[in-house]
Amino acid sequence: MKKNMKKKTIFKPLLVVIIITLVTLLMMPSVLKNLKFGLDLQGGFEVLYKVSTIDDSELTKDMLTNTYKTMLKRIDVLGVSEPVITIEGNDKIRVQLAGVTNQDEARNILSSAATLTFRDSNDKLLMDSDVLKSGGAKVSTDSKGIPAVSLSVNKKDEFYRITNKISKTEDKLIVIWLDFEEGVDSFKKEQSKCGENDSNCLSAATVSEGFASDVIIQGNFKQEEVKSLVELINSGSLPTKLEEISSKTVTASFGIDSLEKTAKAGLIAVIVIMISLTLIYRFSGIIASIGILIYSLLTFLIFWLFGGVLTLPGIAATVLGIGMAIDANIINFARIKDELEDGSNFQTAYKKGNSNSLLTILDANITTLIAAIVLFVLGESSIKGFATMLIISIFVTMFVMVFLTRLLLNGFVKSGFFDNKQNLFIGITKKDLSGKKRFEKLEFVKSSKFFIALSLICIIAGMVSLFTMGLNLGVDFKGGSSITIKSDNELKLENIKNDIKKFDYELVSIENIDKKTVDLRIGDSLTNKEVEKVNKYFKEKYEASTDIGVISNIVRDELVKNALLSIIIASFGIIIYVSLRFKFSYAVGGVAALFHDAFMIIALFSLLKFEVSSIFIAAILTIIGYSINDTIVIFDRIKENLKKMYNNKITDKEQLSDVVNTSLRQTLTRSIITTVATLIPVVFLIFMGSHEIFIFNVALLFGLVAGSYSSIFIASQIWIYIETKEIGKPKKKKWYDEKEIEEKRIKGINS
Repeated sequence: MKKNMKKKTIFKPLLVVIIITLVTLLMMPSVLKNLKFGLDLQGGFEVLYKVSTIDDSELTKDMLTNTYKTMLKRIDVLGVSEPVITIEGNDKIRVQLAGVTNQDEARNILSSAATLTFRDSNDKLLMDSDVLKSGGAKVSTDSKGIPAVSLSVNKKDEFYRITNKISKTEDKLIVIWLDFEEGVDSFKKEQSKCGENDSNCLSAATVSEGFASDVIIQGNFKQEEVKSLVELINSGSLPTKLEEISSKTVTASFGIDSLEKTAKAGLIAVIVIMISLTLIYRFSGIIASIGILIYSLLTFLIFWLFGGVLTLPGIAATVLGIGMAIDANIINFARIKDELEDGSNFQTAYKKGNSNSLLTILDANITTLIAAIVLFVLGESSIKGFATMLIISIFVTMFVMVFLTRLLLNGFVKSGFFDNKQNLFIGITKKDLSGKKRFEKLEFVKSSKFFIALSLICIIAGMVSLFTMGLNLGVDFKGGSSITIKSDNELKLENIKNDIKKFDYELVSIENIDKKTVDLRIGDSLTNKEVEKVNKYFKEKYEASTDIGVISNIVRDELVKNALLSIIIASFGIIIYVSLRFKFSYAVGGVAALFHDAFMIIALFSLLKFEVSSIFIAAILTIIGYSINDTIVIFDRIKENLKKMYNNKITDKEQLSDVVNTSLRQTLTRSIITTVATLIPVVFLIFMGSHEIFIFNVALLFGLVAGSYSSIFIASQIWIYIETKEIGKPKKKKWYDEKEIEEKRIKGINS
């Protein structure tokens, strides 16, 4: 009878899990279908403009904003679906137009100066923007306090003559136009929608008398309508010019191919991870796998709600986020297993495991979040998209993997069904419960000299390589143009080299991606006409499509500055957090490991002559975030064992070594499983994904291995060295209370 009761109680949580899984699977196609894809996934082109004034005066924020508004309005003329236009810094505007077929027309429309004209109701030109002062339109109110537009007149005599003449006509109308096109625009045709977003007709003002001074345009305006009209009028009289400083062209075939390859690699990787989790953690692994599906759905859904544009780096961030999300479950499962091995009953072990793992997961994700925020603030274009997806992934991880999966598992634990089926629940065997500790013969501290020596050898080799060969800097950091040529027929390097010689360009590097794809870099920054000429040449000769990116020296200098700033700020942020959360000695050990990992990747790229681009910096910062994630898990256990084993009263180095060895043995299984789980999607993306993110994934591959290595063999050893110096010294008073934080119990999470 009791057995039947258990079967009855397990039915409810099982039904909840089935419903959630079905809803997730049903919603996923719809969410993915509605996502906006970037240029690298559907083709199109991207241009970065530097905005400056015609007379070299200071560019104001209003000028930049109004120029942006003008470009935004003009994009509607191109008929582009889902355009992306953003202001970057104090003087740049980036335009991304997916699916554009005539790039020259788009460039001309975007970069030409906005033209403001005053016409009568029969479309006859009366005055142009010279009659107004530059930026002379302002938000105002009429005599009744109703929102209106105030115009500062520059040529008062001309303005009086025209307005006086119009005041004597039958309709008394002056129509204000932005980018009036002869033969296309007409007031009679546009009258009904004059003032709306999709019309070049801005306003039709009634003139009752001649004006020789500043005037007010009044009507039944709302505050927002007045503000918009002011911005548009000012944009037509702004003394600004646009200089194209970088561009990227992606053909549709490239985009579709990249999307298919990356999506396929990601899907297979997720399936492999889910199978692996199920084999290792049994029923808990199944729930964690369902959590991965929910994580993926929510990440893409939130990204879509924010209006994000999905790019290849964004997909890479999502796949990487899956590895980090899994880590939250692995930390939790490892803690539950520890409690079961220590003799706790199933219910108690589950509660204690949840409680003990919560702060560790929080610490690990916050440190990664610091790196992601720095990337978002200082990054541009696809890097910012990568950072956005990573930030979303972290918050979704905390909700799904820390709250939701625990809530689901809690229902099954409370049912009592798994009380005597612990192996089925979490994959713990009789051998694990025998009392024999895993890896008890491993002496990490004694072996540390060997590993530190190995790291020093690698560092010296890396320094020699950097000083002698340097880095193979891509166009992002050297300026120039990158060209990828893809054909249905075989392409030979010698033929392509001869083609580039005909153009008289400086060939910096060239390689075969495969038999039908060639990737090359030239030292010249191609102009618009040169891009068109290169496209046409390779299309006619080889029936090939080309993907061309152009970077000027202005962009290069900005990227170098931002790259250095990103690494410095992220490192300082992590030092501050770890110092406050733990102790300064932990921060020193953790950051030393970070720089060890970053330098190892840089040295490796120097030795193997891999190209270093802007996405490489994103990889370095991701590795920094992930490495400190790994280190924090170990430090959390060290901090816990210090109190448990010695009540925080260390008298010699042997005790420190004992704490570190014990902590590393306890966390080694988790470190191995997490690293392998995170490496699975990275490996699939390397071998099956798009060439455009190959370098990023290679950096992650070596970075993840280096991160696990440094967390185990470097960070903890540096911590021992610093703490040994503190033995016997009186403790300094802290500005904060060092009492243990009493953790609040949250139903379904840690209780």
